Amino acid sequence: MSTPPDLRAERRQRPKDRKEQIARASAEAFSELGYHGVSMEEIAARVGVTAASLYRHYSRKYDLFRVAVLALGEQLVECTAFVDDGEASDDDPRLTWDRLVRELIDVTLRNRTSGGLYRWEGRYLEDADQQVLNSQIKLVNRRLQKPLNRLRPTLGSRARWTLSSSVLSVIGSITDHRAQLAPERIRNVLHNITTAIRDSDLPDASPTTDLVRSSEVGAAAGEYELILHEAMLLFNERGYRDAGMDDIATAANLPTTSLYRFFSGKGAILATTYRRAADRVSSDVSTILAATDDPREAVRQLIDVYVRRSFENPELAYVYYAERNNVPVEDQMALHNIQRATIEAWVRQVVAARSDMDAGDARFAVHAAFSLVVDLGRLMQYERKAASRDVVCHLVRTTLLGPQ
Repeated sequence: MSTPPDLRAERRQRPKDRKEQIARASAEAFSELGYHGVSMEEIAARVGVTAASLYRHYSRKYDLFRVAVLALGEQLVECTAFVDDGEASDDDPRLTWDRLVRELIDVTLRNRTSGGLYRWEGRYLEDADQQVLNSQIKLVNRRLQKPLNRLRPTLGSRARWTLSSSVLSVIGSITDHRAQLAPERIRNVLHNITTAIRDSDLPDASPTTDLVRSSEVGAAAGEYELILHEAMLLFNERGYRDAGMDDIATAANLPTTSLYRFFSGKGAILATTYRRAADRVSSDVSTILAATDDPREAVRQLIDVYVRRSFENPELAYVYYAERNNVPVEDQMALHNIQRATIEAWVRQVVAARSDMDAGDARFAVHAAFSLVVDLGRLMQYERKAASRDVVCHLVRTTLLGPQ
């Protein structure tokens, strides 16, 4: 049987870096649309090949996803390998630290359109692959901690992990938004923030006062609130795509038909929770700015309220970042505009509070601050302790207002 003409042409034109092209296109597609929103046909179209050709390289979508996620993690490992290869400066740990941060920023800039993949979609990895990703991130943390140990030898283990994780969060935050600055200015902003974090003295973590979780909803709140609450717990635990209307109904101890009295479907539930979260943050901004004309104090109050809400509703804090690709298209523009208005309100206060930062720099700092809240919350597993919340507030203040 002769080979079809289109396949013969494809073989003649196949570039040597085809696998790299596929990996790059896959990472961008999964990052943009989410794991469940991408098909093999979508990736094939982005690469410019047939789906049949793609299946010759990868037998299923998950294989592409696994390669894309772990390849991003491996780039972070490779760019920091000099620390373990004897290439680091033995004389000045600051030089080693600066090189580490510079390398991590450069890798993240190169992968800005796809770098969020391992941050938010890595949860769909199978257990063995999830362990590989976790090991990659732990290794990068440990490499950051090597010069940190020499610069600050009295730090305890928990403080070291908090600081190194915060640095990675700040750098990784640029994959969560599309604000624009010249690359060198981005490097400068991130370098200044990560240096301030590195040198910050964390609050005492010994107090054990419990925080009150406002996210616990009982039947007395009514079916509408109960549905929203249980849906958010399931979206956080399983992911939006793996939680169905029947699952939400079971969790709320309601017949599935009751859900449709309030919502047209699962997408409407997700859109409602996003809109509620965005409205609350926007309302907090309005209330705080009406009560104070001191921009530095305004920023401090904005931070305190934002962190408190995140610790009170940790599931919503995570879902708000992780499931944005799944918000129905018809709701995305309104939500984007609310979120953008909130960001700009924070930016104006930061600029007014700091003479060394213009709006472009402040915009990256605000996004880094929001990223810190959710990343540190996950690291601490949203411990119901006032001390944990105080640590997060302190690091966010350092990010937005400079050394405390």
